[in-house]
Amino acid sequence: MAKRFNSDQERDLFLKEPRIASLMYWGAEPAPIGVPVWFEWDGKTVRMFAFRTTPKISHMKKNPSISVLAFNRIGEPEGWVAFDGTVRISDISVNDWGPFLDRVAPRYWDLSDPVYSKEIDSWREIPGSFVWLDLNPESIRSGGA
Repeated sequence: MAKRFNSDQERDLFLKEPRIASLMYWGAEPAPIGVPVWFEWDGKTVRMFAFRTTPKISHMKKNPSISVLAFNRIGEPEGWVAFDGTVRISDISVNDWGPFLDRVAPRYWDLSDPVYSKEIDSWREIPGSFVWLDLNPESIRSGGA
């Protein structure tokens, strides 16, 4: 199969498009667990977030080795990018939370829909309920047609 991305620039353009990624981590079961996540890639770090009380946070604190897989949409040429490494879990500062939501939420939700807008507004009010999941990948793999 031919490689879809011939350069880091092509890969980064692919990642600038709104894409759901799968966060894969080790849970209590013998197989890895995968869950969908919103993410932002700045060329060095994959930034995600989660409610601090979710089971995935306690699992990742025990074993911080993760993979994050972003892939093509239906009807788009096959392509994927996988980031592998150790996640860093940290508190979210009020100053960072609002600007992050301003950049990322419109990529995933139509904020003209009052239901989505209200949900994001509620998240803005409780930054302490979330944590950052930051991954500076030790390896980046990619492929596709």
